[in-house]
Amino acid sequence: MKLCMSLILLVFVLFVVSLLVGPAELRVEDSIAGLFAGGSEAAAIIMREIRLPRALLGLAIGMSLGLSGAVLQGFLRNPLAEPGVIGVSSMAALGAVLVFYSGLAGSSLYALPAGALIGALLAILVLLAIAARQGSTLTLILAGVALSSLAGALTALVLNLSPNPFASYEIIFWLLGSLKDRSMEHVALALPLMAAGWFLIALSARAIDALSLGEEAASSLGISMSLTRFLIVAGVALCVGAATAVTGTIGFIGLVIPHLIRPLTNRMPSSLLLPAGLGGAALLLAADIAARIVLPAGELNVGVLTALIGAPFFLWLVVRARREML
Repeated sequence: MKLCMSLILLVFVLFVVSLLVGPAELRVEDSIAGLFAGGSEAAAIIMREIRLPRALLGLAIGMSLGLSGAVLQGFLRNPLAEPGVIGVSSMAALGAVLVFYSGLAGSSLYALPAGALIGALLAILVLLAIAARQGSTLTLILAGVALSSLAGALTALVLNLSPNPFASYEIIFWLLGSLKDRSMEHVALALPLMAAGWFLIALSARAIDALSLGEEAASSLGISMSLTRFLIVAGVALCVGAATAVTGTIGFIGLVIPHLIRPLTNRMPSSLLLPAGLGGAALLLAADIAARIVLPAGELNVGVLTALIGAPFFLWLVVRARREML
């Protein structure tokens, strides 16, 4: 309980800082007034249409990625598991890339998120079809790897066939992941889907505790493996698909955060879910703030920062796991 309260306070502080940081030099009192309809028109536009959606998406997407990583590590009983392992983020990115390639991205605000969500939906259908046939955990992992490989190959093909360098630049920039230039329409599109994913993951909490004893032991305790797979796969797919649909690919949060938070809990998978979600929100908000501060003139993509944090951390986990096996 103390851990959750501390994380909630940290997220709140970072959320407020996110609202106050940006290229437009607004005083704190002007920022607060603009947020609550008491300031100038310029301050109101900056706060309500630029900074508030960005902070809300940072909070919600960070929570989704942290929560997804925690539940996947418990479900797959693999400390190296993270949301990208089931292929949903790669398929969502492919859907968005195809929208760029077709030229539909500029036709509507919803064209790009719709393409990403369709890609995520295809991944969900494939994975749920496997889960419905009593597929094992290993089968789901292999299916996710196959989907990721296929999506990566098709994305590279689209880049190769792109008719002009400007389209290729837009695709690459989007794939790097960013919270920049997002609006409340993006929040309204993604938040309900992510909330549905949070609910499905929460329903699986008891099951992943039982799964820590093994699949056979969990089944003997009355846990339905097919239902558990459905809840987790659908929940993670909704969270990651909706996040990728509006921000591009932001990786490694689901890998890093559960490892940082786990030593502070009782190590039961269910006790990690909420703290990991809050930790993910804190990390993404902090990374987004850093992205605006490090290069104020040319803002870094937040996906680049999370990769710079996560890739060395992943290598350290691999080395540590190898040492433990020797």
